[in-house]
Order: sequence, then C-alpha cells, then structure tokens
Amino acid sequence: MKKSLMALLFGTTLILGACGGDDTTTEPLEEMPEETPEETSVDAEQVVNQNCISCHGENLEGQGNFPALNDVGSRLSEEEILTVIQEGQGTMPAGIIEGEEAEAVAAWLSEQQ
Repeated sequence: MKKSLMALLFGTTLILGACGGDDTTTEPLEEMPEETPEETSVDAEQVVNQNCISCHGENLEGQGNFPALNDVGSRLSEEEILTVIQEGQGTMPAGIIEGEEAEAVAAWLSEQQ
C-alpha cells in the first residue's frame, strides 16, 4: 500500500511539474516591422567593390577593354544593367553576381551618372 501511494504521489508530482508554468512574463511580443520590397539588406557598393573593381578599375572608371561603370546609369537603365549582370556581355561572364545582390547592384549602378 505504501509503495502504491508513493508511486501515485511521484507520478502526480511528475505530471504537475510538466504542466507547471514558467517564469516568463506574459507581455506581448514586439512585432518586427515588415520589410518592403524596396528595402534590402545588401550593401550594393560593397558588392561592387568586391566583384567589379578588379576589371572595371578602382573608381569604376574603366580600364583596358573593360568599360567605365562610374557613369553607366547615364547609358543604361536599371533593367539593362541587370540583364548584363545576369547574362554577361562581351568579355564579362554571366552570373558573377546573382539574386538579390545582382538586383541591388543594378539599382545602385543605375544611379551612377
């Protein structure tokens, strides 16, 4: 009888312990602001510096057979720049920069005039 009572108490303690609350407060969580499509976490200028200056020059002024990019926005639209980045052109291979980075770089370069 004593063993049954102890087993019952032990089992009850385990069940109640598992159902017990925690010490966290019940304050509402802060909502994260939704990111709009225009916002991006990509630093386009940094991506350009990492991927483009070796061919297009330190200040994107162009060198050798590689065209200047420091005024590319005056010659090409953002969509045209993105196409060149994605598909390549001349000696530039396709896909050096991809996805969100390519879109951010195209937008940034289109502002260079």
